[in-house]
Amino acid sequence: MNTPFITYDETIDKLTWLDAIAALRSGHLFPEAQVNDIFLGPSEGTLLSRGAYIEGLGYGVKSTTVFTGNSKVNLPSVQGAMLIFNHKHGQLTAIIESRLITEFKTAADSVLGASLLKRPDSETLLIVGAGTVARSLIKAYGAAFPNLKNIIIWARRVEKAEQLAKEFTDNDIKVSFTADLPAAAQKADIISTATMTHEPILKYEWIKPGTHVDLIGAYKSDMREADDKLISTGSLFVDSRKTTINHIGELTIPIAKGIITANSIKGDLYDMIKNPSLGRKSETEITIFKNGGGAHLDLMMANYIIEKTTGANN
Repeated sequence: MNTPFITYDETIDKLTWLDAIAALRSGHLFPEAQVNDIFLGPSEGTLLSRGAYIEGLGYGVKSTTVFTGNSKVNLPSVQGAMLIFNHKHGQLTAIIESRLITEFKTAADSVLGASLLKRPDSETLLIVGAGTVARSLIKAYGAAFPNLKNIIIWARRVEKAEQLAKEFTDNDIKVSFTADLPAAAQKADIISTATMTHEPILKYEWIKPGTHVDLIGAYKSDMREADDKLISTGSLFVDSRKTTINHIGELTIPIAKGIITANSIKGDLYDMIKNPSLGRKSETEITIFKNGGGAHLDLMMANYIIEKTTGANN
């Protein structure tokens, strides 16, 4: 049997955000994943390979190159593919274009976290960043939270934020842009950061009580988006302890400085899905969710994509 190569363009219209979020939720009911990451190459041109095994769900390895300067030559910053292997006999069951998995996994991961941690009356979402992930966040948050009324976009280059906002002029939720990050942060009920910054871009002093903060951008040990006071003051959650605590600068840097400890993390998605009472405790609590985007999430999303594309389970 020929192994299918599942591409972005042929598959994107078969997927929905609500189903993708549900796939991640149900994936966390399987036994906890085994995961491992390999980073090779310089910071401006990295090969990132992430592998996962989930009992009953299968095996997967996603390899992508991350070239931070590719936008200057009109090429994607991230390129690659994922191999999926059957859980019973180890056959290669599919090769999936990484862009398809990453787009749905990344935003669905954050929205799943927000569904467990945000205030129910949240109406305004601020997205920090105006790239590919920001575009997905507009769609995913909008699909999952019909009570949202405003989505505000900020980017270092205000013209990029303006351009992205214009793509959604016919959106059911009002999408606008701003050049004033502190003022927008003070208005927001949910803040989602999707940047490539190595220095904190979000400050505690801007955050109002009750805000949910969704941190996506930092994926390496020298990257972070929230400042020390925010990361140490808010109630801190992660998608997976295994893929964040000892790997991502958002946590490793403040841990090394003694600002927080590994025990500061109150729970991950496995914990919260099995015990939702671990989440938000009050209307004024600032909750923080670190989206680490581990390979186990890629595998959960890949199985959803395979099912929608071929009708088969892995």
